[in-house]
Amino acid sequence: MRKPTGLRAAVVAALLGLVVAVAGPAGSAPAAGPAPAHTVGDVTGFEADGPVYHLHAGRAEARVSFVTDRTFRLELAPDGTFSDPTGKDIVLPQGTPPATHWRDAGDAYELSTAEVTLTAYKAPLRFELRRADGSLVWSETKGLSWDDKTTTQTLARGATEQFYGAGMQNGRGNTSHRGHTVEVGVDYNWDDGGHPNSVPFYLSTAGYGVFRNTYAPNTYAFGDPVTTTAKEQRFDAYYFAGPRTKDVIGQYTALTGKPFLPPVYGLEIGDSDCYLHNANRGERHTLDSLKVADGYVQHDMPNGWMLVNDGYGCGYEDLGRTSQGLGDRKMKLGLWTEDGIAKLADQVTAGQRIAKLDVAWVGDGYKFALDGCKDAYQGIEDNSDARGFTWAPESWAGAQRCGVQWSGDQSGSWEYIRWQIPTYAGATMSGLAYTTGDVDGIFGGSPKTYVRDLQWKAFLPAVMTMDGWAASDKQPYRYGDPYTAVNRKYLKLKESLLPYMYSYAAEATRTGVGPVRPLSLEYPDDPKAATDAAKYEFLSGQDFLVAPVYQDTDTRDGIYLPKGTWIDYWSGRTYRGPVTLDGYSAPLDTLPLFVKAGAAVPMWPGIRSYQDRTAGSPLAWDVYPQGRSSFTLYEDDGVTRAHRTGAGATQRVDVTAPRSGAGDVHLDVGPSKGSFHGKQTSRPYEFTVHTGDAPRGVELAGRPLKRLPSARALEAAGQGWYYDPADRGGVVHVTTAARPTDRAFGLTLKGASAVGGRTPGAGVTVTTPGGQEVTKGAPTTVRTAVTAGTRDATDVSVSLSAPEGWRVSAPAHHGRLAAGGTARDALTVTAPKDAGSADPVTVTATVRYRAAGAPRTTVHRFEVRPVPPAPAADTWASDMEWLTATNGYGPAERDRSNGESGPADGHPLTLAGKTYAKGIGAHANADLEFFTGGRCTSFTADAGIDDEIADYGEVAFSVEADGKVLWTSPKLTGKSAPVAVDVPLRGARHVRLKVTDTDGKKSGDHGD
Repeated sequence: MRKPTGLRAAVVAALLGLVVAVAGPAGSAPAAGPAPAHTVGDVTGFEADGPVYHLHAGRAEARVSFVTDRTFRLELAPDGTFSDPTGKDIVLPQGTPPATHWRDAGDAYELSTAEVTLTAYKAPLRFELRRADGSLVWSETKGLSWDDKTTTQTLARGATEQFYGAGMQNGRGNTSHRGHTVEVGVDYNWDDGGHPNSVPFYLSTAGYGVFRNTYAPNTYAFGDPVTTTAKEQRFDAYYFAGPRTKDVIGQYTALTGKPFLPPVYGLEIGDSDCYLHNANRGERHTLDSLKVADGYVQHDMPNGWMLVNDGYGCGYEDLGRTSQGLGDRKMKLGLWTEDGIAKLADQVTAGQRIAKLDVAWVGDGYKFALDGCKDAYQGIEDNSDARGFTWAPESWAGAQRCGVQWSGDQSGSWEYIRWQIPTYAGATMSGLAYTTGDVDGIFGGSPKTYVRDLQWKAFLPAVMTMDGWAASDKQPYRYGDPYTAVNRKYLKLKESLLPYMYSYAAEATRTGVGPVRPLSLEYPDDPKAATDAAKYEFLSGQDFLVAPVYQDTDTRDGIYLPKGTWIDYWSGRTYRGPVTLDGYSAPLDTLPLFVKAGAAVPMWPGIRSYQDRTAGSPLAWDVYPQGRSSFTLYEDDGVTRAHRTGAGATQRVDVTAPRSGAGDVHLDVGPSKGSFHGKQTSRPYEFTVHTGDAPRGVELAGRPLKRLPSARALEAAGQGWYYDPADRGGVVHVTTAARPTDRAFGLTLKGASAVGGRTPGAGVTVTTPGGQEVTKGAPTTVRTAVTAGTRDATDVSVSLSAPEGWRVSAPAHHGRLAAGGTARDALTVTAPKDAGSADPVTVTATVRYRAAGAPRTTVHRFEVRPVPPAPAADTWASDMEWLTATNGYGPAERDRSNGESGPADGHPLTLAGKTYAKGIGAHANADLEFFTGGRCTSFTADAGIDDEIADYGEVAFSVEADGKVLWTSPKLTGKSAPVAVDVPLRGARHVRLKVTDTDGKKSGDHGD
């Protein structure tokens, strides 16, 4: 959570009190204990009233109301009096109810539509749902039950039935809830295991979903049987009958609202900070935000919008000038609604287009939060021609129609990345189309975790980076290269994929299914998709499979690729699923990313902002041909609400190719159907077609296109094609002159092939060991292994390339490599003496060869880490280079005690009255890493809290070697005697010295 200000504490306490009030008044239970549980009894009366049916069971009454042929509402009032605390807040007005009929079957009443039959057994009252064909959907194992605080439904669990939903469940949700208990309700736990943005809805692979129409907390126990409980003495649920998961999500969102369509700038990264009265950054002014905006422009980085008052008590000034300045930099103005939305009209008039909501004013539980989302959304629309666009950290069912849900305030770390991966794809199963988290959290973090977190979040629709709370700002350009360059790469990739993501956003508005998806949604018959085998990966749309790196490593294990052909986005290597990949080389600049064969991905190449697009800008299609496939691009003006009255256009591309191997590839580009303000009447097209082999020729609209020798020649000509065997396994590049958008045309690659080439498997593979370290200033051996595919490889050349300032050895050569054979080479790479030890470097191994009658190129990218020479004699730790160094306050000090925020501002090191000339002064929590290279036999020291801390502070010291803890001290305070340290290192290559806070106070924890 954010800094524990008095306001924050008071607000949270008040809200928690309100939640308790929603659950039931304290002290309402009798002194003797809770009231006994009751289960509904035998049916004592029945009434039919069109699509509404009443069943009496003594004092209790059940009511069934059909909404559509496959959606109905089931209510139970234990005292016979129905109520609806949600009113019209969540469920939207629905159309005309369906035709229904009923019959008395003797032991039960059967209530039917054309699609489903709900059976109400009489003795006792128990419900069962079947489809029109008689197949079972769900069945109660006992009747609805209640006590003085809760109502519960109990359902039979199928042998293979899986369960999803319950909204945003941090650390889970994209794999099955089967066997687990899931809580739904506010808990203000924004870390792993919390459940912000809960939704009282779940779905089952048996082909149904259930929405509890309530503001009360829920508990779903997906055991055997399944028990679902709400903390209120009323039962009110809507049921949706499949048959498929996407159908169920569609029915649920038809009831509670389809996800809104964000403005296109809402799909760009956003930036959030406080500029007025920010205690963490010194006195600044709102207009200072423009300096940060300039940073994005100067570093050629996309940024769509900025929140300029993100901090308690921050406020703002010069709003109109700030908005104008951001607009000049192609960005929109956002504001945090800390003080409510009373001023929203004036703010929107001044230029506000994004409203970030927060727990500081949500008021009476979820109703107020939902009203706030709707009111802020509507306030933007009432005072501008823009679309409503809000962000909220605690919401409820229905919020998908007015905002982005994000998982709250966290601290950047590897664990943060890990548990966030399943969170957002899992939320899609509850109709939440736009869920996200801050890049690298708002506290903590590091250059590495920032890069790794940004990489995969570039494939979420919405994302922002939040500054002002951490020790230093968190814009993606703050850490310098190589980190800035990698962040730019992924932000520019996200920007180029805007037409792909925007098309999926439009689909979400129609269907309720968001762009980010668990594998189980697209591969429901894959038994691994519901398990931990697929937990730490997701689909972005149907075509991209993203497997983030969530540990401090340069390799990724356990990447599960489901059925189909998958292409490594970076190298072009193909894989046949289902398969699990281990040891995937993922240097810091490489996100494990795969594209499904058959994909045709629309792109906007070369832009920093969507506003860079002009009337003559090209539309690019990235095509991975296999069999028959298609993609429908959706376009509108991206900003206004005109699309709601039909101002938009679609353009479909159909691809016809061989299922495998050689053959012609046809791309049929349909006309753009529809119109909107600013629509291109003509545009050039660019195609990158991943064939793996050069075609004999290319025809555009039945006429041959000229083959050109290079990308430069193609750019100069303006129309034509060339084939690049070194580009991702072999890519055909085609450019057309501007063509009318209202006319169809065809593109044919004659004598080409499906993705993977004319001879699938003919390509070689190259691998290197992971985690390689390169001694600065000295040649270091890098070993490569090149393995031929299904055909011999001849004229094989293996070379290395490295960043500027590095040196590599001459290439290795092999005349022939027999099919399936492996050649191993020892090449060398030399790092500059001044290379940064903490900064990973990507080296590329390139293999050029001939196979299956054609020249080919295979590349393999891997990470090396520069390290200093290992010690040659006894060495003081304070004299060694520190590979990494984190410290609880200011920098760790060499030969001084921990000082203030600057280097070398500490005092002499003193323990128990003894002054030390050599040593390290740190502050918990501290972690210092050293490279010993296997040369050191032991580490010796005295350790304790510096004498300058007389009688407080509490820490523990530890020594780790190559990832193993070798020694840990007892807890030490300012009054403790120093401890002697003598730890055998056993030839370790890396040693870490740590000072850890042990009492949670971090006050006076000056560990020497």
